[in-house]
Formats: sequence, C-alpha cells, structure tokens
Amino acid sequence: MHAVGRWETPATEALRVREGFDLAAFDRRSTPGWSGDKTTAKAALAEQGDRLSELQEKLFAHGRSGGDRSVLLVLQGMDTAGKGGIVRHVIGTVDPQGVALRSFGVPTPEEREHHYLWRIREALPRPGYIGVFDRSHYEDVLVVKVEQLVPADEVERRYDEIRSFEDEVVASGTRVVKVALMVSLDEQAQRLRERLERPDKHWKYNPGDIDARERWPLYQEAYQVALERTATDTAPWYVVPADRKWYARLAVGALLLDALQGLDLDWPEADVDVAAELRRLEASHPEG
Repeated sequence: MHAVGRWETPATEALRVREGFDLAAFDRRSTPGWSGDKTTAKAALAEQGDRLSELQEKLFAHGRSGGDRSVLLVLQGMDTAGKGGIVRHVIGTVDPQGVALRSFGVPTPEEREHHYLWRIREALPRPGYIGVFDRSHYEDVLVVKVEQLVPADEVERRYDEIRSFEDEVVASGTRVVKVALMVSLDEQAQRLRERLERPDKHWKYNPGDIDARERWPLYQEAYQVALERTATDTAPWYVVPADRKWYARLAVGALLLDALQGLDLDWPEADVDVAAELRRLEASHPEG
C-alpha cells in the first residue's frame, strides 16, 4: 500500500490526545503525520477503502458466526466539522449491512425519562458491526455544560461515569475509536456562508449554528476538559484537524483501519462438511 504508506507517523500516534494536550494551540489546518498532499491522499483513501471493506466483511462474518467483537466510531465536533462527510466518504466504502449509524440530537421526550446513557446503550453496535455515532454521549458534557442545562456538579460526575461506561463497553468486546473533529472559527464561517448562499445547501443550515458559534470560547473550553478527563488507555481520544476535509477523511479512515486490524480476525471456519457439500452440489440436478 504505497500511497497509504505516506503516513510518516501513524495516525494513532500523531493524533492521540496525551497529557499536556492544548486545544487552544491546535492547528486545525495542519496534517499531522501525513507527508503527502491532497492528490496522494485521494489515492490513499481509495486503497484504504478497499482494505476497510475487506476487514469489515471479516468482522461481519465473525459476528454471524457467534463472535463478540465490534467497533464503535464516535464522531464529535462543532457544526460544519465534517461528520457527515466522514460517514459518506469513509464509512461509505464498506458494506452498509454491517454498519449501525446513529445520530444523537436533542433528546426525545422518551429519552429524557431515562438516564442520559440509556439511549447510548440502546445504540451500541451488535457483534460483527461497525457502529458510528454522529455526536454521542459527549453532548452530555459539552452542550449541557455550555448551555448550563444541568448543575455543574452533575457535569463533573459525568466524566467519571463516562470513563466507567466506556471501560465496560470495551470489556464487552467493542473497540472504541473516539474522534474529535476540530474546525477553525474562520473555516466554520466559510462553510456556514456556503450553506446560506447555495440553494442546494439550505437544508443543512440551522440558525442554532450561529448561536453555538457565539459561544465558541466556551465550547472550546468544554472540549478541552472533556478530552482531558475522558482520554484513557482503553478508549483514547484522537483530535483530527478538520479544515482540510481530505485530510480529516483520510485520518479517520486510518484510525478505523487500525481498529479493525487490531481485532486480528480470521475468516470463520466452515460449520459444514465442505467436501460433502461439494459432492451434493455436483449431484444436484433440478428438474426442468
């Protein structure tokens, strides 16, 4: 995989949140670990997609054969950060029957009657699946913190609760990949302007995006704390610069590929006598 080999530092190393990470100093137009350009990234993404498709099929076969492994990709980011593009261009390279996509917006009346993690538990991927969360349980320590929807001490308790929850998910056989897509304030303005100026993008525009934009510093602070408090060895955070869409897609694909490779799955053994079934096939002669 020559093109994919342009990663001078693996994405899992170049993008992982470690002690001392400073979101305020993070360059959202950078391309950490990647030595190529947009053209080579496009070729790499295609090769990467072929490999993702193969490994996803192995995972799906594993689940159909009684296995317990799955992968959960968590996508967080401010509006216009490119979560939808990741779903189309990265997750779109694999068989959709093996993908469980869930978007988490404002809780429904039913969801409000339960603990905030209830809807998350209900959406966890079954064995054999790649689960994708477009936003996630992190809304409950980001939006609720900035908008002051719950008391501050409740938000503090949730960091520990989320860490314990994710440890439980990983222990059950799910590999968790948490990605924070970070777009710059200027790039977000350009993308919002495009949504307003292009009729084919109007459906994407939400006036609430401007409201959140006006609270940008508070959201950045909330992200900083969430990253610090919930980055663990079992469920690490990866912060991906999102101003260059091609890089963000390539990087998330590389992170997902690493997760699937880490499962180290083989094709399930046949649960039938293959030789006998071949003999039956050769002897079969449907009438007509």
